[in-house]
Amino acid sequence: MALTDADVQKQIKHMMGFIEQEAKEKVEEIDAKAEEEFNIEKGRLVQTQRVKIMEYYEKKDKQIEQHKKIQMSNLMNQARLRVLKARDDMIADLLNESRQRLAEIVQDPAQYSVLLEGLVLQGFYQLLEPKVTVRCREQDVEMVQAAVSKDIPIYKEAVKMNIVVRIDQERFLPSAICGGIEMYNDNGKIKVSNTLESRLELMAQQMMPEIRVNLFGANPNRRFLD
Repeated sequence: MALTDADVQKQIKHMMGFIEQEAKEKVEEIDAKAEEEFNIEKGRLVQTQRVKIMEYYEKKDKQIEQHKKIQMSNLMNQARLRVLKARDDMIADLLNESRQRLAEIVQDPAQYSVLLEGLVLQGFYQLLEPKVTVRCREQDVEMVQAAVSKDIPIYKEAVKMNIVVRIDQERFLPSAICGGIEMYNDNGKIKVSNTLESRLELMAQQMMPEIRVNLFGANPNRRFLD
């Protein structure tokens, strides 16, 4: 049975409707797929940027922490240096006070003469030379002569050796020093410095660990006392 024009138009309309519906569904599917892919890509990009931002600020935090540690270390070192300088200044003041007291001892002739006798005799024992030259301050010449005269018999008796002593009256020690003597062997190549300043310095070096402990207490990090 042949189709009428109306039937043909109806079928065509039906087919067009079906095609339009499929096209619409396909468009919706494509839109949904595109939306899904967009959201996935957006999520990936957001996550990537989030990781980069987190890494950036983590790096910044580490830099800030490192900077704080460096600043703290610098501040601690500066504080430590200030403490050490204050301690050194205190020790220097102590030594200066000791020098002033030495100058006071020299003002007492009786006390100073006994001190000179000990310094001269010690010089004899340190050199153990048959001929020595003694150098002193110009104002001390007479006291040194008296000390030498008193010490020679003591030295001879102790070491069973003779000794000839010359007091240098051409080149004197500076009058600004506290006192004491320098002693040389016959050719002047060996010297014993027994000035009051040199004795004080030697004693300070030997007693410095003990002085530091008495002033500042024991250092728990110090293994040796030299």
